[in-house]
Amino acid sequence: MRTLVLTAFAAVMGTAAPLLAADFSDPTWPCVQRKVEELSLGLMWPIALPEDEVEDPALAADIRDLAGTLAVRRLEMDALRQAAEEFAGRWPENRADNLGRAFAQTFKSLNTRRSRIINGIADFSLGQIALAEKIDEMRLEMDTALEADAPDYDRIDALEEKLDWDQVIYSDRQQSITYLCETPQLIEKRLFAIAQMLQDVAED
Repeated sequence: MRTLVLTAFAAVMGTAAPLLAADFSDPTWPCVQRKVEELSLGLMWPIALPEDEVEDPALAADIRDLAGTLAVRRLEMDALRQAAEEFAGRWPENRADNLGRAFAQTFKSLNTRRSRIINGIADFSLGQIALAEKIDEMRLEMDTALEADAPDYDRIDALEEKLDWDQVIYSDRQQSITYLCETPQLIEKRLFAIAQMLQDVAED
């Protein structure tokens, strides 16, 4: 099991070099990382998940609680492992199936969050494109105004002030793009790490 997960992880993260090839044909994706819209649960958890519902309400609630804990990205992996081990101690029977159920719920939560971030990056990129076009239009308007026989300096001053402000906004936003672009990949790596950790606990 561990070998399968590590192999799967290497297959995807080995494409991290791949993630350095930006697709400039898609204006909604400004990142150097390759755009992967949907992750594969089966790639991260290669053993078939149980299809039957959990009948014990207490177990079902505990699985939900564990999944909620695993989905908290600010928690260190040591804390997640402790939560998983405590869960496995409370429910020693069918621990692999139950840990798999918890991972499936965690995957759904983090993958949904990741999809929202990717959509947000697209909106961000389109906003930056629109702002860049607006800046170009203002530059052209200001050049035209300066070349007039009787320049309207009040209008020119207003354009210059607006142009300066929009350029500051554009630059400030661009500085945040690196973090935004890294976030989907960080979530992907964390899901692989959680899957590996849970399968280690299942084998203990």
